[in-house]
Amino acid sequence: MEVCVDCVESAINAEKGGATSLELCTSLLEGGLTPSIGLLRKVKEIVDIPVFVMIRPRSGDFLYTGLEIEVMKEDISCCKENGADGIVFGILTREGNVDKERCLDLIDVARPLPVSFHRAFDLTSNWKDALGVLINLGFERVLTSGQDTSALDGLPVIRDMVQLAADRILVIPAGGISERNIERILEGSCTTEFHCSARKSFDSAMIYRNSRVSMGGAISLPEYTHKVTDAVKVKSIRDIARHT
Repeated sequence: MEVCVDCVESAINAEKGGATSLELCTSLLEGGLTPSIGLLRKVKEIVDIPVFVMIRPRSGDFLYTGLEIEVMKEDISCCKENGADGIVFGILTREGNVDKERCLDLIDVARPLPVSFHRAFDLTSNWKDALGVLINLGFERVLTSGQDTSALDGLPVIRDMVQLAADRILVIPAGGISERNIERILEGSCTTEFHCSARKSFDSAMIYRNSRVSMGGAISLPEYTHKVTDAVKVKSIRDIARHT
């Protein structure tokens, strides 16, 4: 059970609830971005389970410029130096294919750490071709919702991916996984690992509040609410998965 976290409190709660690994990022509202080195170092100091770090320099698509690729390389090197147990990234071409050349460049920087291709996979134009490319490039894992809104909706594709992968790459269902659907997803996909956030909204402890000001753009979370991984939810999902 991998839990995606974007703060120290979530990392602590995920481990407490029984997660077996973490995917560390920031800005989960934007799908996850590269975390700070300070966050990585503190999380590694506190938890004992493996920490896989997302390398994504900005929100939006996964078509990156040469300078953005250089930033990603620097981030990978810094994360390796500060205890990352694995690297997670995804790069696409304009046509919606896996960018083989640039992915290989980042894999070379990341080694000997294991590398995962994140849900940029769900935006590829041909998932069968994309899966074959990832296998040939040497990715150990791919996270996917089966190219649909959630892992439950994309379950038929995930099942086909697992069969096509034939143990050459680990297919990990991700996207909208909860206590309500984890049993159906695991049974329907024949997978043994999964990825979720298990978050819950918490009210801010702030006493003074200015409701007229928003720190984000037009679409943003309220300033006085934040989402944190909930240890109880993690344990509940984990227990259901173990008995599936």
